[in-house]
Amino acid sequence: MEDASFRHPALTHLTQAVVIENIKPRPLLRPPRCLRRNSSHLLPEDSVFQSRAAYGLYGQYNRRSSSQVHRTLSKPIQTSTTSPSLGQLASAGGSSDSGAAETDVTSSGSALHKSCSSPLGGHEETIFYDPYLETWENFLSKAIAKSGLHHLPCQPSTSSLNRTDPEANIRSTVDWTESAVYGDHIWFETNASGDYCYVGEQHCIARALQKSVSRRKCAACKIVAHTICIEQLEKINFRCKPSFRESGSRNIREPIVVRHHWVHRRRQEGKCKQCGKGFQQKFAFHSKEIVAISCSWCKQAYHNKVSCFMLQQIEEACPIGAHAALIVPPTWIIRVRRHQVILRPIEGRQWKPFIIRPIPSPLMKPLLVFVNPKSGGNQGTKILQSFMWYLNPRQVFDLSQGGPKEGLELYRKVHNLRILACGGDGTVGWILSCLDEQALNPQPPVAVLPLGTGNDLARTLNWGGGYTDEPLSKILSHVEDGTVVQLDRWNLQVEPNHSAVAELDEQQTDKLPLDVFNNYFSLGFDAHVTLEFHESREANPEKFNSRFRNKMFYAGTAFSDFLMGSSKDLSKHIKVVCDGTDLTSKVQDLKLQCLVFLNIPRYCAGTTPWGNPSEHHDFEPQRHDDGYIEVIGFTMTSLATLQVGGHGERLNQCREVTLTTTKPLPVQVDGEPCRLAPSVIHISLRNQANMVQKTKRRTSLPHLNNQQPVPERLRIRVSRISMTDYEALHYDKDKLRQASIPLGLIVVPGDSDLETCREHIQRLQEVRRGGRDVEMKRLSPKWCFLDPTLHLFFHQEHLNYVSEISQEEIFILDPELIVMTTVGTSPSAALDPDSTPVNMSLPNPLQELHLKGADLTALDQSDCSLLHHAVSTGSKEMMMLSHANSTVLHRAASLCHRTICHYLVEAGASLMKTDLQGDTPKNRAEKAHDAELAAYLENRQHYQMIQREDQETAV
Repeated sequence: MEDASFRHPALTHLTQAVVIENIKPRPLLRPPRCLRRNSSHLLPEDSVFQSRAAYGLYGQYNRRSSSQVHRTLSKPIQTSTTSPSLGQLASAGGSSDSGAAETDVTSSGSALHKSCSSPLGGHEETIFYDPYLETWENFLSKAIAKSGLHHLPCQPSTSSLNRTDPEANIRSTVDWTESAVYGDHIWFETNASGDYCYVGEQHCIARALQKSVSRRKCAACKIVAHTICIEQLEKINFRCKPSFRESGSRNIREPIVVRHHWVHRRRQEGKCKQCGKGFQQKFAFHSKEIVAISCSWCKQAYHNKVSCFMLQQIEEACPIGAHAALIVPPTWIIRVRRHQVILRPIEGRQWKPFIIRPIPSPLMKPLLVFVNPKSGGNQGTKILQSFMWYLNPRQVFDLSQGGPKEGLELYRKVHNLRILACGGDGTVGWILSCLDEQALNPQPPVAVLPLGTGNDLARTLNWGGGYTDEPLSKILSHVEDGTVVQLDRWNLQVEPNHSAVAELDEQQTDKLPLDVFNNYFSLGFDAHVTLEFHESREANPEKFNSRFRNKMFYAGTAFSDFLMGSSKDLSKHIKVVCDGTDLTSKVQDLKLQCLVFLNIPRYCAGTTPWGNPSEHHDFEPQRHDDGYIEVIGFTMTSLATLQVGGHGERLNQCREVTLTTTKPLPVQVDGEPCRLAPSVIHISLRNQANMVQKTKRRTSLPHLNNQQPVPERLRIRVSRISMTDYEALHYDKDKLRQASIPLGLIVVPGDSDLETCREHIQRLQEVRRGGRDVEMKRLSPKWCFLDPTLHLFFHQEHLNYVSEISQEEIFILDPELIVMTTVGTSPSAALDPDSTPVNMSLPNPLQELHLKGADLTALDQSDCSLLHHAVSTGSKEMMMLSHANSTVLHRAASLCHRTICHYLVEAGASLMKTDLQGDTPKNRAEKAHDAELAAYLENRQHYQMIQREDQETAV
């Protein structure tokens, strides 16, 4: 194509005149929303290709009046004669070459020459494609840069400030802090020198320097850029696929869909979704031509041609791809902004900048991935990066960055959650122990991606003995379709054996490395070999960096121990009792040198020591979910035949074991060895963990490409509780249920939030009061839902689904409810010695004085008001007559009067004011060692700050 800047003016004028006479310009794409904040790839469901006034904002939906005058874009478009490069991903804020000619769309009369897609923006601000000014590829690059997330203005962040070192602020991990950058890339070093720098020739610094520099690749969207060119991505306005959204939306529960995240590719595998043809693969080195455009979410790819990729696809809803059932959409992950006032956290509680608000769906199986990068050499790191490409990066966790606890705590409210543990058997045990601490109900099932060697638990569950570069997409399909099975887990309780003769051994210990085992617990020959390897590796770690060398060391140690006979006297120093049956004499008769308590069929890198006892009627086939543990003994002969299909001596199948040792012996728990001092060890069943067993064949194909149907309706019983009973019963659910007053039954959709339930409860009350139930007391305007797990956010009812609290019954707390009962019969009267029965029908002199206009805040000689004295005496009735007074709230918090504090806060007392010592009411409660009251006051303090912030925003 000839450059328009070198064409003859007469020829240009003649060409334009002919085009204008026959064809009128057609709008193709609405312009970028550069002046809007929080734009994203997320759209309200009803606004995709339907509404001219609604635009997809990340949690916000600004709507323009239909009467607003629409303007056409009078913005110059840069001409181009060269082949398209990503340096020409020029958005509205992109720079242009000074020598390039510029033509005004509205004044020049440039017209459409090719048949293209329909307009995306209706009659709003539009831009036009003119083949005389630029190529289709270059125009498409601009359109993508201006759509969705890419047309956001550059946000100030730590990554764009004070960049003295280009590598100083490049993130290689997911940022879970409050200052996380929206659309930030996750970079890792790469040797892919053939990949062209994504910023293009126009912005590539390395090309200008004409030298070879390091490159980095984004794990989430797979673009490659020079390390010194990463900051240039802001100039072309290209950001990574969004992994979360903001919380400042009034329509946070409005149906939202995820839009595509389109990325240009110079190399692309597979075939075009539109035409079905393969992509022309160019020689990678310095290839400048864009051959494909693909989505980072659903992985759909198209030829970079007008006949294959239509412009309206830029803003279409994304189906998220074949693994939509496993991917956590960015709409579920919400960043909560903290107020500028810094609050001191209560002990044991910490403010989290991110919360998860899932949308219930029976077909969704959200996956949480934990990767141990230290397992399997460098395999763990590569797998971690690959999962960030297939899934949302915020559902993939690096166990070396704090362990699994934070991730499990964050996703504890997600229904049908599944976990994938990438590592060895020790990694799986670590995650199962954290699940025990979290006490999730139901416990999410755990799948295993085996890394390293051994992996007996992974072999038992059909996941294999190690990762062999199987496509991760196939592994994700197996995780989704896997069967949930149970795994017995066993407790190990160790007590010192005081009757044994004391021996001086500096290396012995009186504690086991683990107090729970999932695979096996053993002592004797195998534990001695493992212990020697462990001690040698701890002393010289540089000599054990090769898997082959490690195996050779194992073999050499085993052979030397065999010659020395280090475990030949094992049977003389142990006593074994299984379910009350003493097996000591049998162990001594067989002269066993190794004793194994086995929970799963596999042992020692895939062997089956229990074998198949079908010919023996005394024992049952081994199972990992039957509540029995197998006791197996080995001689040196049986250990030698174990690797060629042999089995050990079957001793017993039992539920409880008592093992007594009389000298320090080497033992190991799931591969963790130690030298245990003389002890009495009790083995008993702990619990059963849910695991995912890999199926032999896939039963179904992924079918979750569209929005999921809402679950069925829920019938929920509603009961209310008074503040007095709530405090007196100390939050005991069973006692609160007995003390509660039934309100009725509501029927709501399964995906209803608490705000919707509040409306149904209000209508239920109106119906009952309009009927025969005239004596039912009306709910006060200050009632709230009870949920101890969401106490910090219970005021944000539009953020919480009713299914997150209960699917059968919910309780509401009415602070102004007064239960009319006989003295001593109510639970509150029985448990709260400070409370006194109140008969509201009796005349109250103070109430009469208050109604006549008496000032309750008048001070006496000691500078104390009537409210101060009421707090000191614990008079709750007086507080019901009072208005807010912050100094009174300080005194009530110091005296731990919870109900009085509640009355004062609900009356409007400020929780942010400080006394002469600089303490807030929350601080006073902490000093009084009332953690529950301090938590309540901190919660209400957050609420007051949010209300004040909302009022300031509204102004």
